[in-house]
Amino acid sequence: MPVETALYELLGVSAEASEDDIKKAYRKKAREHHPENPDDPTAGQKFQEMAAAYEILSQPDTRDAYDRYGMDGVSGGGGPGKMDAADIFSELFGGGMHFGFDFGPGMRGGRRTKGEDSVIPYDVTLEDLYVGKSVRMNMEKEVVCGVCKGSGAKGSAKAKPCVKCEGKGWTFTTTQVGPSRIGTSRTVCTDCNGQGEKLREKDRCKKCKGQKTVKEKTRQEIFIERGMADRQKIVLAGAGDEEPGIPPGDVVFLLKARHHESFERSGNDLLTTVHITLSEALLGFSRILITHLDGRGVHVSSPSGKIIKPGDSIVLRNEGMPVYKNSDQKGNLYVMLEVDMPDEEWLKSIDRVALEAILPPKKPEMEPKPAVVDEVPFEESDIPDVPFHAGSHFFDHGFGAQFGDGDEGEWEDEDEDDDPLGEPECAHQ
Repeated sequence: MPVETALYELLGVSAEASEDDIKKAYRKKAREHHPENPDDPTAGQKFQEMAAAYEILSQPDTRDAYDRYGMDGVSGGGGPGKMDAADIFSELFGGGMHFGFDFGPGMRGGRRTKGEDSVIPYDVTLEDLYVGKSVRMNMEKEVVCGVCKGSGAKGSAKAKPCVKCEGKGWTFTTTQVGPSRIGTSRTVCTDCNGQGEKLREKDRCKKCKGQKTVKEKTRQEIFIERGMADRQKIVLAGAGDEEPGIPPGDVVFLLKARHHESFERSGNDLLTTVHITLSEALLGFSRILITHLDGRGVHVSSPSGKIIKPGDSIVLRNEGMPVYKNSDQKGNLYVMLEVDMPDEEWLKSIDRVALEAILPPKKPEMEPKPAVVDEVPFEESDIPDVPFHAGSHFFDHGFGAQFGDGDEGEWEDEDEDDDPLGEPECAHQ
């Protein structure tokens, strides 16, 4: 029989309840006491207490310690395991949450095992991600004060318990949660910043002014490796702000890829659009189609006798993005071919009769002709002017499913792929 049953009673289960029973009871109670429940001003506090109880009872080792030694078994106050609830809850919920249980004297909240990480967004171009880049930058970080060694005090001065929070590190605050309803919650003490103790101004270190840390300028270098992706992280371990008594956190650079005017990326594949002339579409071409992300020209020759239609696409194997950590391999480069029609000025400059003689014949009139025929004026329009909602296939060029697949040949007409199962869905980045 457990020496203490308060946590079981909080969840409304017996001390012999199974793991599934405890999980079901917690879910039910969590819905009843959700923090956003307007009818219960203490719902937030109850919700946190139930979450704490569930985390202890849902894990065999912490449940066993609680059954044998009560709350002392999970607070470091007794038992052979001497598990510290501060570390448990800091890991599960973060150091900023407080629960309605008293885990022992001097307990003012979760103790962190390392300093806070500093997350820094860093803009990169698609060229940077293609060729790689080394970046050096000046930064500023907090370091432990060298004069007071992180105590914040002058000489042998000692901090005194905070008067406002009575050494707890938190105070109660009340908020209006509805008509005639007042909610109560715990907040970090503003006088001592949650420390539970304060130094008198005259006892503070002259260098850090009692803050325990001072700012220091540093120079960092990061390497943007070939093939890295948008929102990928570069971590400088231990380069974050220092705090007394715990290892410093990390500096995390979060890559943010800028929009590129010519290329789109999907995984290791690239997509671009190239415009060709009508004569190139009919008679073929052999020229530099693309200036690549590393400055190279990419020369492509179309097959003899191949007529290119507007919206046709080709794939250039191994001309996509380098594979991250294996940059000798690359994805594919997909090219949409858009045919530019000649303008009216060109039409005026040539012999139309001769042109009509060599072009394929016009389409004949519809047969059989409808009984009623209306003459409607010809009027040019832009696609955005279409007044109805176009269906999902209205603008479909048959290319979306092809971007990101293929495995043969320098020139390949993607419209001739006969294996529909080998075409993954495109997700542009």
